[in-house]
Amino acid sequence: MSGAEVLAQRFEEQRPRLRAVAHRMLGSAAEADDAVQDTWMRLIRADIDVIDNLPGWLTTTVGRVCLDRLRSGAARHEEFTDPAGEESAAESAGGRDPEQEALLAESVGQALEVVLTTLGPTERLVFVLHDMFAVSFDEIAPVVDRSAPAVRQIASRARRRVQDRSADPVTEPTRRRRVVEAFLAASREGRFEDLVSLLDPYVVLRADDAAVRMGGTGEVRGSSAVADFFNGRAQGALPAYVDGAAGAVVVLDGRVRLALSFVVTDRIIGIEVIADPAQLAGLNLVMD
Repeated sequence: MSGAEVLAQRFEEQRPRLRAVAHRMLGSAAEADDAVQDTWMRLIRADIDVIDNLPGWLTTTVGRVCLDRLRSGAARHEEFTDPAGEESAAESAGGRDPEQEALLAESVGQALEVVLTTLGPTERLVFVLHDMFAVSFDEIAPVVDRSAPAVRQIASRARRRVQDRSADPVTEPTRRRRVVEAFLAASREGRFEDLVSLLDPYVVLRADDAAVRMGGTGEVRGSSAVADFFNGRAQGALPAYVDGAAGAVVVLDGRVRLALSFVVTDRIIGIEVIADPAQLAGLNLVMD
């Protein structure tokens, strides 16, 4: 198989995810297909040797394509239908109950209608990439030409606006918090299988450099690996809201030393661990 054929095969493996991102950004199946095709054209013109993480590169590139379309007014808003159809089959592994799948599809559609009608182009991109696909703020920052802390603030503002307009099970803060609390309890009690059940198969755990120095790890992918990392941990973690997202904090000597921010849809798809003092100082932390 030639290099071009291998590249095409790898792109096709990512196509459902890319279409899901574009569909959520643009609200149009036809526009999503055009954006994905545009992303393919950019890929074949790119220097493949310098792309270390092809799925990440493709995700941020299709996001940039969609952002350009939104800013230029090229995207058409159509009725958002079948939001969790073919994409969900490719994005998750294993079987959800068909009734749960149908309920999720309906709730995602309602939430995304709020996203499409409430958020501006930059807010929409940040919200979709981070809160729906667990792309890190560092990866999103160059796409929107902002710093990572600024992107975090945009995400927090977008999250609040969406939550103000929607009370469905996908975006409702209380439900997300219950998922996080269940995860923390399973972590403390060493219930590995329960941890796995609360995590999306493709969950991503990311930690900043300060957290790594405290004994963490920079990045872990997959439900089994993330569950193994947390199994028996989280002894001192307290539920909290981190910039409006369900999360947890670790407090020592009256100071927050660690914050965990969770990206939750039906399950946990992303966890960010923050220990850098400057980053912690800039977070909006709400504890009971």
